[in-house]
Amino acid sequence: MKSLYTRIVITMLVVILSSSLLGFFFANIYYQVKLKPFNDEKITEMAKAVQKFYQTNESVPLDSYLENVGTLGYELYLTDGDGNSRYFGGEFRETYLPEKTVQQVLAGETYHGIDTFQTGLFITGFFDNDVRNTIGVPVESDGKTMALFLRQDPERQFGELRIFFAMILTFTSIISILLVLISGRYIVNPIVKLTNATKQIRKGNYDVGLQVRRKDEIGQLADSFAKMAGELEKSEAARQEFVANVSHELQSPLTSMQGFATLLGSETLTATERAEYLAVLSEETKRLSSLTKQLLTLASLDQEAELRKKDVFQLETQWRQLLQMTEWSWRAKELTMDMELAEVTYTGDAELLYQVWSNLLTNAIKFTPKGGTIRIRLHETASEVRVEVEDSGIGISDAEIPNIFRRFYKANQSRSREEGSSGLGLSISKKIIDLHHGTIFVESKLGKGTTFTVTLPKTKFVKSDSHSVYKTPLN
Repeated sequence: MKSLYTRIVITMLVVILSSSLLGFFFANIYYQVKLKPFNDEKITEMAKAVQKFYQTNESVPLDSYLENVGTLGYELYLTDGDGNSRYFGGEFRETYLPEKTVQQVLAGETYHGIDTFQTGLFITGFFDNDVRNTIGVPVESDGKTMALFLRQDPERQFGELRIFFAMILTFTSIISILLVLISGRYIVNPIVKLTNATKQIRKGNYDVGLQVRRKDEIGQLADSFAKMAGELEKSEAARQEFVANVSHELQSPLTSMQGFATLLGSETLTATERAEYLAVLSEETKRLSSLTKQLLTLASLDQEAELRKKDVFQLETQWRQLLQMTEWSWRAKELTMDMELAEVTYTGDAELLYQVWSNLLTNAIKFTPKGGTIRIRLHETASEVRVEVEDSGIGISDAEIPNIFRRFYKANQSRSREEGSSGLGLSISKKIIDLHHGTIFVESKLGKGTTFTVTLPKTKFVKSDSHSVYKTPLN
């Protein structure tokens, strides 16, 4: 399997090679369309200038004159068509010239060999040192017409430039390859770090410091990966804490039940002791059953992203039923129930919301001292339903308020002193409110009481960020 680094390097080299070939291809097209006719015209002008100058200075020997022209960087071929031929300047590599071409020039025509020279699509045809790749003009010398073929000497005029361009091409290629190797490593290095970090996370090590200080997409990926690792670490810590809490909460009633079951097996117990132990065993069984039910409820809610059931029901009816069901408990503590319940029709999961109201009212009754007051407000606006449960109980400290919706959390000054409190009630309530896309927040102050406020969207459910809000103190 090829590594990403190898793939990037090969891809870059292919891109460089392809772009070079395409550039060379288009340059050749430009040469054939533009430069080739331009070069032909330019050399033609030079050939005619030579022709004109000699005709106006016939006193100068033709051979001497052409030798001087040759020293200026030109290749010349002079022939009379009868076998008398001479070369001046640089040497032609290919000296074959069709007799027909010579006769055309001797007849007074101009031969445009540069424009008609067959070189295919390669610009290198301009440098072909062929006598056919010339411009031919007639020249009168001593009353006799001669055919003069002329072209630039590429060796003398472009020799150094060709070496210079070859060196540029060589160095450019070497430097390009080196830069590809370096830049490929620069691109791949953060991904290698991410791969190693992934392996560390797979082994359970979430403390992966990614030293990637780039602002591009890879830098954003590394930043997101680091945040993900942090969230996974928090999630793993929460999972371990949850397992530990569940084990502890289950172990307590099981240990108690085992102890009393052992005592009940003793033959020395009196009837009164046996009845007392059986009552305790029954209470522990109920506690274990309640805890198991809450855990199953929480696990089920964690799997839900949206409500499965949406009923149309009366919230006022739910609250009146709940007050009737708990009447024995709040009357036993001589609590005053101050109720203001509007007739509100709502669409949602009636069973789950009833559990929320039950949790809030049960907590209010539990933590309100004898003779206290519990106020319940249910009203609606054009867009939402608002439920407030206020008690005059012992309250919650500022330090504990942000944690009350955590699973298994028990405030030291309140719930931890009550038997049967699992610390799951408010967690379940918050999850249910979240599924309804509502909010739940609390205001509290030690010694003055606590108010839980639930807001629910009145219309259809729209995906939103539901959350809990904490406020303190309660005035």
